[in-house]
Amino acid sequence: MHYLDHNATSPIRPEAQAALIHALSVGGNASSVHARGRAARALIEEAKEKVALLANAAGHDVIFTSGATEAANLGLAGAVEGAIDQHEADKKVARITRLFVSTIEHSAVAAPAQRLSERVPGVRLETLPVTPDGVLYTEALRVALREGKGRALVAVMAANNETGVVQPVAEISRLCREAGALLLVDAVAAAGKIPLDAALCDYMVLSAHKIGGPQGVGALLVAKGAPLAAQLVGGGQQGGLRAGTENLSGIAGFAAASHAARDGEGERARVAHLRDRFETLLKQEIPEAVIFGTEAPRLIGTSNFALPGIASATAMIALDLDGVRMSAGSSCSSGKVAASHVLAAMGVAHALASCALRASFGWNSDMNDVEAAIAALVKLWQRKTALEAA
Repeated sequence: MHYLDHNATSPIRPEAQAALIHALSVGGNASSVHARGRAARALIEEAKEKVALLANAAGHDVIFTSGATEAANLGLAGAVEGAIDQHEADKKVARITRLFVSTIEHSAVAAPAQRLSERVPGVRLETLPVTPDGVLYTEALRVALREGKGRALVAVMAANNETGVVQPVAEISRLCREAGALLLVDAVAAAGKIPLDAALCDYMVLSAHKIGGPQGVGALLVAKGAPLAAQLVGGGQQGGLRAGTENLSGIAGFAAASHAARDGEGERARVAHLRDRFETLLKQEIPEAVIFGTEAPRLIGTSNFALPGIASATAMIALDLDGVRMSAGSSCSSGKVAASHVLAAMGVAHALASCALRASFGWNSDMNDVEAAIAALVKLWQRKTALEAA
């Protein structure tokens, strides 16, 4: 098997698996005061430090969740409701009345933002355009923040999960600070691949299984003083901000994966070489292939491309039969294959976007994966050209 779908889930790292198994043996509830409970609590506190270091998040609270989707929902809804609570306590503190998301955001951010605009009176949702290479137009954000009225919450991704295009978070942060706006950064795709600085934002979303940790655990990093109201209630865990007994084993695995991803400079260089070699061979063997986002900074392990005339679903089935696992883009669509909203936002024609594939490399990828993928893609392309010639 040649697994090139690390952006969907990166197989669990050995150190993360070992940490997970060890945590299972602890067997205590972190809310208990006896020895096993204290041992569990110690693991969680240690994990907070390791996860925070992944994002250089000194001075931020780490709230563990069931994954990035819950973390994004908590960050968005928690910020809006938390600002309402602050306003009720002190009328001088403004409510959040404007939500900004880019047109390439993951549905885990876009959907809760849309829901908030529909259900919370006075909250309006505005979308921000991107360039043909998938980079947020910061000038559009600057103008929108300047011309509108009311406190704003801006939600952007550090890097796109489909194309790998890196967003200008530092510039976005500066614009938000100047306008008094809050900033939520979805760093799920970027973590472990590019340096992160949580000091640039008020909220940051992370996920364990994208960096070789276990599935079902994520985190929201929250800056001191940023408004946040709990969305899961019924217990006092995590400072009352996220009720429910913590997923101790998952959190321990998350911490180990965070530590490995943060310290993996050699790993990053190797993954970057694999992606570049893949794209070089792809264009050599199939000149008609289109690679998206190449004029912008991209994550080291992501290649979003299309073979014109071969539908994504058809290509994925053929590749899978040849032992090569890729995706058509975002993996969060219940197995459905649809044209990418990200590519549509970049102005890519529907016919080409419907042929898009994503190869994403990770910690255990090697050159054999690259060669197998290219061989399978060439076989697929040759079959197409033969049929057209018949």
